Amino acid sequence: MAPEPNVRPAGLPSQEQVMELLDGEFTRAGYEIESVVIDGGARPPRITVVVDGDRPLDLDTIADLSRSASEQLDRVDESADSATYVLEVTSRGVDRPLTTEKHYRRARGRKVEVTLSDGSQLTGRVGPLTEDGKAVSLVVREGARATFSVRELPLGGIVKAVVQVEFSPPSQRELELTGQPGEEAGA
Repeated sequence: MAPEPNVRPAGLPSQEQVMELLDGEFTRAGYEIESVVIDGGARPPRITVVVDGDRPLDLDTIADLSRSASEQLDRVDESADSATYVLEVTSRGVDRPLTTEKHYRRARGRKVEVTLSDGSQLTGRVGPLTEDGKAVSLVVREGARATFSVRELPLGGIVKAVVQVEFSPPSQRELELTGQPGEEAGA
């Protein structure tokens, strides 16, 4: 009989325990826990903590958060019948869809591919959210002459939005339309 998929191996903390244990420390560092995945079927078992924040998550920060998480989890392990596992602290990654208001706020100035509820698709640069947080501005390139328009999209009408990897910098005009500072001439 196959094991239940949500049953965790003995000695591993639950998702809730990991989140409760690490939340305060990660919040003080300026990051929040997006999700915790415990894969008891991996050998050795793996605990993955996905974090996000308003500041970029660089390798040094990931290393600091990993050390902190490991210390916190080790303290719990001392008093329990602990299992050996791999701990991974990681960012949301560019391929994960934007799903909440905070994701759009954090992606401001980034290029995204958007699928709308009517099935149409747009590619543009994320601008500001409306004051009530229910819609986002998207700077869209119009035609071959690189003119731009700003469209306000209700978040409820967006089925999927994924940040695109860019290999060249955006135009000054695009950045201005998103409300992001660009490089000033002569600066």
